[in-house]
Amino acid sequence: MTTIRLSRTGKRKQPYYRIVVQDGTKDPWSPAIEVIGNLDPRADRKDVVLNKERAAYWLSVGAQPSGTVKNLFIDLGLMKGKKENVVTITKSRAKALAEAKAKAAA
Repeated sequence: MTTIRLSRTGKRKQPYYRIVVQDGTKDPWSPAIEVIGNLDPRADRKDVVLNKERAAYWLSVGAQPSGTVKNLFIDLGLMKGKKENVVTITKSRAKALAEAKAKAAA
């Protein structure tokens, strides 16, 4: 399955991401089929350089975007739908949050 996802580049503590099309089973740092854009998360305004025609093409042939890329495409108007929650909470953290909430309610 082909995936559209982010591949991190840049120096330490200065992330810069490429929006790449890759085989979903490969490592994110392996060579990409195509680089369709980039993202600088440290910019004041989230500057996204994206080739919208190529992104639309890859979506039309069945490429699946990752959760973060899907949310980005929804923001840019390339896709319609509801944003995904891409942050996962571990079981131990969820348990601690539930205990804190119960303690605050009591």
